[in-house]
Amino acid sequence: MVLLSNAEDAEIVESTEIESTEIESTIEVNTGLNKALATYRKLTEGGKDADPLTEQQEAALEKRLSEIENRDVVDTIQEHDPVEIPCEKGKITIGPPTLTRFEKARIMGARALQLSLGAPPFIPIPKTARISLDIAMEELEQRVIPITIRRVLPNGDFQNIPIDYFL
Repeated sequence: MVLLSNAEDAEIVESTEIESTEIESTIEVNTGLNKALATYRKLTEGGKDADPLTEQQEAALEKRLSEIENRDVVDTIQEHDPVEIPCEKGKITIGPPTLTRFEKARIMGARALQLSLGAPPFIPIPKTARISLDIAMEELEQRVIPITIRRVLPNGDFQNIPIDYFL
């Protein structure tokens, strides 16, 4: 523990601590970059059994490494407000034009739960149906379930697609 005689000494100690943390974070970033550059160099050179690089190849490698080293680092992510992409009949712009197996499972599970809790079915109950899942599967095949699928892009944009739009 350091005892200081006046306030001026305290300000000097605090600024030194801040500078040292900034230097440490810069060193950490440069260490990772240096490792990546060394790995890139090893991969490009080809290892022990490969022929040595020509002067042109060596110059091109050095140029590429300097380009990589001088790249700007993106620290902040730009804010983006999610936008709904309009859905026209037969025009699905996000994902495949058919229901994925995960979407099918989610729809059938949700509808089977609704049926088991007493919701009225949208179709006449088939004679072969033993459980609510059988009824839900038949409703999905006939595309009578009033459920909309929301597909979301990584940037937050989304598209709401009614079930009857799928093939």
